[in-house]
Amino acid sequence: MIAKVVMVQGSSSSAGKSLLVTALCRLLARRGVRVAPFKAQNMSNNAAVCPDGAEIGRSQAVQAVAAGVDASAEMNPVLLKPESNARSQVIVMGRPWRTVSAGEYYRHKAKLWPQITTALDRLRAAHEVVVIEGAGSPAELNLRTGDLVNMAVARYAQAPVLLVGDIDRGGIFAQLLGTLWLLEREDRALVRALVVNKFRGDMALFADGVRILEERSALPVLGVIPFIPDLALPEEDSATLDASMPLPSREQGTIEIAVIRLPRIANFDDFAPLAAEADISLRYVSSCDALGSPHAVILPGTKSTIADLIWLRDQGLDQAIQALAAKGTAVIGICGGYQMLGGNLHDPEKVESTLTHMHGLGLLPVDTVFVSTKATHQVEARILDGPGWLHRLAGESIRGYEIHMGNTTSPQPWLMITRRSGVPVSLADGTAAAAGSVWGCYLHGLFENVALRRAWLASLGWSGDTRPGQGPIGLQPALDALADHVEASLNMTQLERMVWGN
Repeated sequence: MIAKVVMVQGSSSSAGKSLLVTALCRLLARRGVRVAPFKAQNMSNNAAVCPDGAEIGRSQAVQAVAAGVDASAEMNPVLLKPESNARSQVIVMGRPWRTVSAGEYYRHKAKLWPQITTALDRLRAAHEVVVIEGAGSPAELNLRTGDLVNMAVARYAQAPVLLVGDIDRGGIFAQLLGTLWLLEREDRALVRALVVNKFRGDMALFADGVRILEERSALPVLGVIPFIPDLALPEEDSATLDASMPLPSREQGTIEIAVIRLPRIANFDDFAPLAAEADISLRYVSSCDALGSPHAVILPGTKSTIADLIWLRDQGLDQAIQALAAKGTAVIGICGGYQMLGGNLHDPEKVESTLTHMHGLGLLPVDTVFVSTKATHQVEARILDGPGWLHRLAGESIRGYEIHMGNTTSPQPWLMITRRSGVPVSLADGTAAAAGSVWGCYLHGLFENVALRRAWLASLGWSGDTRPGQGPIGLQPALDALADHVEASLNMTQLERMVWGN
């Protein structure tokens, strides 16, 4: 059986496509349907690692969890990881393919399109329904001839399309009706319904809006979805970090954690479990003034360690972080941030930049050598020992994942990786100094390990408050809450007719 398909496209970026696909995957899975997500081309440095080590967009990995299936490269056959404003590393079927400029990328359509269609065909052969996600808007006229992800996929699969608009940003009629007006006749015929997303206020006040949309588009409005605050699901786009966040009041007993908002920040959802704990205030900063005097500073992962280290120095943040560390403030580095905390970064093959050497912040006694081979693995590890709070966790098993292109030597590692992509190994990782207040490692997803997360927070003075409703709710309950919310807002009978074609 070839799976049925339904596609979610948006009137713009951040219209809510990813969340709606996630919700539909969960709703279908709860009905006993074998369902899988698919996004032909994604652009994000917030990546995930599949069980076999393939690298895909974080959103598709979350959607796979929602669908109750293992993530695979077929769900996101092309992933673009920006390294600069006009250059990206291209991941094809989960593995690095090449680094190209924006202008050069579209010349490779003939090579990439068969990868996309083959991946979709494989998913359709193994499932009953595939929920397809578009990217940005299908009405970007200058990009139409190079389209690999929106209407080109809809036409290939002959997928009924849900067009989603974001009413919260305003101009919902121009968004939805304007998008339809700009589509070619063949493409417009594939759009079967409209969805209004992120509605705030009294739903009755938009009844005329629904009527106008249906009259002007000759399409049904499948539903109006209320805005969902505090969803506790990983974000796909780092643009969500740009909103300013107020400084917390120390008088309220909050623990303040500042994450450096690197220009090429990667896997920023590493820190969502910290932000979800009670009495924790986590904010992203990009200047010395905004940094202030937090309890802890985190240098996150980055797609380009050397370029972001140069940026860090240009802002004066390197000296500010060093000064805080000297006062005893906790400083943590994850992946690229871990590399930055070391003494030297060597790039003999010029993997990262045209520079072959750069000094790090010198807060950890480690050196890094960049290599062209990319490590992408789901891992299991054991905490060996370490100073301060780490000593109490000796012998604890943890899980995480690796995405990096460097090897870092440590004189006294605090982690031993025991399994990579299901294969037993014995690889040392991580370094800690200054009685455990300065530490780092390569593992993403580190703070999802409850014992480690709360032991580290306790070392900052956290009270350990775990009152009901105050701690992280977990991914599975959050997915169910999203599905419940969307199910209550959509005409499910009409949606099922679209999916099943009856």
